[in-house]
Amino acid sequence: MDRIEYMTLPEARSTNTWCREHASELTAPVVVRAVIQSAGRGQRGNSWEAAPGRNLTFSLVWGPEGVAPSEQFSISEAVALGVAGYLRKHEIPALVKWPNDIYVTDRKICGILIEHSLLGSTLERSVIGIGINVNQEEFLSDAPNPVSMFQLSGKEYDLEEELRAVVETIRGYLEKTVTPEGRRELHEKFLRNLWRGDGGSYRFRDIRENRPFMGEIKDVEPTGFLLVRNIEDGSLKKYAFKEVEFIL
Repeated sequence: MDRIEYMTLPEARSTNTWCREHASELTAPVVVRAVIQSAGRGQRGNSWEAAPGRNLTFSLVWGPEGVAPSEQFSISEAVALGVAGYLRKHEIPALVKWPNDIYVTDRKICGILIEHSLLGSTLERSVIGIGINVNQEEFLSDAPNPVSMFQLSGKEYDLEEELRAVVETIRGYLEKTVTPEGRRELHEKFLRNLWRGDGGSYRFRDIRENRPFMGEIKDVEPTGFLLVRNIEDGSLKKYAFKEVEFIL
């Protein structure tokens, strides 16, 4: 088991960007944390609000083993389950919002952005960017639904200690991606921990058709596609990332 190296940057625009720019200098596994992240990136090109020195903003550079490009969603499942599992150790009832945000009820506590690089027909490296709201007391941006660990528990956390705790939890899940059996186990657990995956009806927006609808999550394919049954007409549709959104 390789030891994970930890690096701390006083400031970076984005730890994922920094890791890509310094890829030749980094040997996986390594964690690069920024005390201040001035331009953190989220899914869909969104920015990530993080008060300086109050939250965890870091990237884990991971070398996937035995994961084909067609199975890369298992990396996303492992990371999301790792963060959710870490939060539950703090008695925070976290769930995974497809594809890989972390929610507590209807509020976002963590964003994840994973960028893969290929070598031939295999995954060579994954840069896993994670932003967890830890000690932030209030949010000033127009983000619709953020929440922090501090807001939920009233406790302040030691960021260095929490960084290592969450990384080790994530690592435990990532190591399951090595085998087909481990990937199946991850996928089944991912489905059980899916936000709004309880069989209820919820509001969605079909981005392809630009229309809202009431739907029920039926499944997430191992490739990452979301299957949603339209309650209104009974149709079952498959969505890739950026083709459907949840309406809060």
